[in-house]
Amino acid sequence: MFKLKHTILIIISLFLISGCMDDSEVKEFNKSALYWYNQIAQSINHSKLDKADNYYISLKSEHIQSPLLQTAIMMLANAHMNKEEYLLANFYFDEYNKRYGNDKNRQYIDFMKLKASFMGIQDAYKDQQLIQDTIDRALVFSQNYPSSQYLPLVDMILIRVYMGEYMLNENIAALYDRLDKPKAAKIYRDKNKHSIIQMSDIKVPPKTLIGKILD
Repeated sequence: MFKLKHTILIIISLFLISGCMDDSEVKEFNKSALYWYNQIAQSINHSKLDKADNYYISLKSEHIQSPLLQTAIMMLANAHMNKEEYLLANFYFDEYNKRYGNDKNRQYIDFMKLKASFMGIQDAYKDQQLIQDTIDRALVFSQNYPSSQYLPLVDMILIRVYMGEYMLNENIAALYDRLDKPKAAKIYRDKNKHSIIQMSDIKVPPKTLIGKILD
């Protein structure tokens, strides 16, 4: 009797666990590369990117040398970009660069990584590190590719981010003014003294300074 009850409890537990599993989890294995590739494509078409990510893991683990892997990575990178999931997009761009980066495509991938960083800035107060990372990445891109066709867009990104950074510093300084902390306010206004942007250069409403100019 005890064994029967114990067996029933195990069955019920397994049923409950399986019922709570994430729908995006891939429960298949040992499939062809083409099968996984088609599953990735179908999942992207149905906007099920979590599932597509899991299918990519299966493709990568079972067919590391497949030529389909290269296309799958770019599909996923662009799919996450379109869904505004910029951290994941950058993950796939990094994957592409590590595996397939060369003199012909590295410039494009680096630009897409910069674009993803820029478009990932949603809140200037919360994304201060991302703002600085985007500036650094844009400057490195300009240095590495001085004749790039993307330079006008890179310069536009820099100007927008510099404007956003300027307004962020000014707003923080104003907050410290209201809190009667003039020394703290001075620190942020001093930062703006060294900026290539001045208040007279800013014509766009502050909320749109960090905008999606590359859509």
